Amino acid sequence: MYLGKLNLKPVYWLLGLILAVILLWALPKPWHAASLSTDPKVLHVLNRVSFGPRPGDIERVKSMGVDAYIQSQLSPESIPEPPQLRKQLKNLDTLELNPVELWKGYAPPQGKKKRQLTQQQRKQAQKRSQIPRQQGLEARLIKAIASPQQLQEVMVDFWFNHFNVFDSKGLNRIWVSSFEQDAIRPHALGRFRDLLGATAHHPAMLVYLDNHQNTAPGSPGARGRYKGLNENYARELMELHTLGVDGGYTQEDVITLARILTGWTTDREGKYGDSRGFYYESKRHDYSDKVLLGTPIPGSGSLEGEQALDLLARHPSTAHYISYKLAQYFVADQPPAKLVDTLAQRFLKTDGDIRKVLKTLFQSPEFWDTQYYNSKFKSPYHYIISAVRATGSKKPKWKTLSGIIRQLGMPIYGCPTPNGYKNTEKAWLSPDGMIRRVSFATALANGNFEQRQPKEKRKPVDAVQLRKTLANHFSDQTKEVIDTSPAKLRAALILGSPEMMYR
Repeated sequence: MYLGKLNLKPVYWLLGLILAVILLWALPKPWHAASLSTDPKVLHVLNRVSFGPRPGDIERVKSMGVDAYIQSQLSPESIPEPPQLRKQLKNLDTLELNPVELWKGYAPPQGKKKRQLTQQQRKQAQKRSQIPRQQGLEARLIKAIASPQQLQEVMVDFWFNHFNVFDSKGLNRIWVSSFEQDAIRPHALGRFRDLLGATAHHPAMLVYLDNHQNTAPGSPGARGRYKGLNENYARELMELHTLGVDGGYTQEDVITLARILTGWTTDREGKYGDSRGFYYESKRHDYSDKVLLGTPIPGSGSLEGEQALDLLARHPSTAHYISYKLAQYFVADQPPAKLVDTLAQRFLKTDGDIRKVLKTLFQSPEFWDTQYYNSKFKSPYHYIISAVRATGSKKPKWKTLSGIIRQLGMPIYGCPTPNGYKNTEKAWLSPDGMIRRVSFATALANGNFEQRQPKEKRKPVDAVQLRKTLANHFSDQTKEVIDTSPAKLRAALILGSPEMMYR
């Protein structure tokens, strides 16, 4: 456990255990918290539309108004990013590279070239191949914690989980950050069809779900391991990305979609396909006429795949499935059926305009129903980001934070299954998980995660400012525990409190 590595005094171990017990058994649920001096809507919108308040956010939203804040977040291009954030991102040079450039610059040598390397050279090549993924991790954390474009970052988290790819499948560590930068981010608040298309064409997805091997049996291009249908991507495309498991498709539809997508593969060197690593290899395609979900699709090459994506993106089952997931993420683990139906109708009416669907969600009575305030249990990623934001940290240790998120069971880019990480309480609430969170809270409160100069002293978190940042949103029992504890322990108690575990 990371506390040992941080050499915390025994008192912090004891505090962690005490806090864990309080967290699980002694205190009431956070939605029973005492009345606030701040309008509860302000804290609610910051907890749901962003990764939680930073110092000054409560006052900022109160000043501009909740509606104006939501509208600005729905238009992230209208919110300038701080110069310091841009400076930090500028140092991460792989973020600007496309998949072909990444492969040429960072992929370890293969085949004969690999055999010609010494053991030391192979180790160096493997280490270099980790750079794009590491820079992607750092960029994700920098933006989630420091960017004022918070809804954009929240939706990047949402959509990456929805279209999950695994960094350890093949050499996907070369491309996983590019998948976020090129396929997810540009479309996070755009049209679902564009987002779906971007993920379908990206080499990280084609490799992760094996469609790069998908070949029409008996076709001129069938050879070696590229000589048969591979249904993996077709199945997940319908089950997880669009229609949902109960979306009305059959196994025959899975096979048909796999046939439609034959020849959709990768070109790592950029010799035949586009600069982003996608290549349609016509010699491996099944050119027969097909029927998908009852809709005829004439054999026409790569155009068939685009027609299939059009059909899936605009299907009523897709509208319902995406709406359910959005309502679950932003409102409740078991979202109100009426809200899901309202969002699905909006999805269909706007041709999958994500921004407009979210606007409908944020204007819905269900979103503002007080029974749902502070009722969503935070995932490990959400908890760590919100805690660091609350402290006002300007330069945390990014690599260490990434490691802690991994220890909590949610490594960024590290979910091996295509369904991504869940965002429900059932998935993440456990005694071990709570002890680890509270241990992190004690270390964060002690100032252990802030980058500093060699002779610069560690600065513990100011508990008074922390309470102000969080609008003093605690139950009477939590307040009593905080107020009767030694001053140097109060920040840890706040960051490890039950209220901090929910949003």
